[in-house]
Amino acid sequence: MQLQVGLFHQETITFYVIDSPRHEIILGYPWLSVHDPVISWHHGEITHWSQFCFSYCLDNTIIKSCLTTSVESPECKPVTIPSCYQELQEVFSKTKATQLPPHRPWDCAIDLLPNAMPPRSKMYPFSRPETQAMEDYIEEALSSGFIHPSTSPAAAGFFFMEKKDGVLRPCIDYRGLNNVTVKFRYPLPLVPAALEQLREAKIYTKLDLRSAYNLIRIKEGDEWKTALVTTRGHYEYRVMPYGLANAPAVFVIHQRDLQRPLEQRTSFLGYNVSYQGVEMDNSKITAVTEWPRPTTVKELQRFLGFANFYRRFIRNYSITAAPLTSLLKGKPSRLKWTENATQAFTNLKNSFTTAPILKHPDPNLPFVVEVDASDSGIDAVLYQRHGQSGKLFPCAYFSRKLTDAERNYDVGNKEPLAMKASIEEWRNWLEGSTHPFQ
Repeated sequence: MQLQVGLFHQETITFYVIDSPRHEIILGYPWLSVHDPVISWHHGEITHWSQFCFSYCLDNTIIKSCLTTSVESPECKPVTIPSCYQELQEVFSKTKATQLPPHRPWDCAIDLLPNAMPPRSKMYPFSRPETQAMEDYIEEALSSGFIHPSTSPAAAGFFFMEKKDGVLRPCIDYRGLNNVTVKFRYPLPLVPAALEQLREAKIYTKLDLRSAYNLIRIKEGDEWKTALVTTRGHYEYRVMPYGLANAPAVFVIHQRDLQRPLEQRTSFLGYNVSYQGVEMDNSKITAVTEWPRPTTVKELQRFLGFANFYRRFIRNYSITAAPLTSLLKGKPSRLKWTENATQAFTNLKNSFTTAPILKHPDPNLPFVVEVDASDSGIDAVLYQRHGQSGKLFPCAYFSRKLTDAERNYDVGNKEPLAMKASIEEWRNWLEGSTHPFQ
């Protein structure tokens, strides 16, 4: 038969006929399990339906703009979502925002100082409007699972502050708890630094999260520390409330984790990549600078192989590393370390700590190729001009040792050799440029 619950929830359902002198219909556990409604036991009504109901049971021609489960209040204002955002309408769902979030790695932990205990605060008296606001807040928080009754020895005071629009905002006096909480010194964003990132923006979007802190759970086992006392009873939070000392830092961690796919800097294939350019991974730099002096041929080969991966960041790499690579000439079975090798090993490690950020090559900007030659090798730098000043920024470094035959070239031929080798190295960028390179 057809079953209708409220104004819009309709479905075809099979009932068992039993003797029931008190109730005409009984919807048991199987029905509740499938539909998973949020029930306000205080008001005796269903306040929210599950995603299953939105998909299969609710009248979508009406529910897209309005949903009510109370027959006493059938009128509600439709919510208008621009057509270009229709596919994202779930993001604006109050139902989803008021569901108890799952436990995640960034749950808000409340660590107390040694031998400390959160104090009990006084109970604040309420006016009639405040009493009604308190009843509504507690009922809604209980229905969503954000709070539950508590037997905690802690008890923070609960009161209201009036906002500019006259709406009463619930507040909790967590000063006592904060005084005995171990502070989490996570760096919060600097306002000037955040504003600097907007310097070239032309279109701005401001997003506001609904009950943002309530999207984060309290770490399991720490809920009792958030206990609050009201004229209605004693409760504790299961989600992060406003007013905790570490809440801002925890929220920043939460946001940065969510925004990681959109972050402006990331580690990729051994490099740190950002809008500024490409640089060596910090962990790899540390590994090189802490590398002990090789004592065997295999250890030296391992070091040079590791360092060679980042040679594009290091000017004169081949020339700097020449005393080390010469130790491997002829495939020796034992390593014969020299004073020159010690100096080269130190210089090469130091060059890792001073390597610049390499700009991303842009085919729409002019390239500049700078070359040099010495008795042992050639090297080159690929630059690009940026901005109105035309300042040069490096995009890549190139170097290699001279062959035995090339060592016999005079200076007038070694420099053209460096030009030819560097142009061949960067041909894919230089040929595709819209400007002739210098």
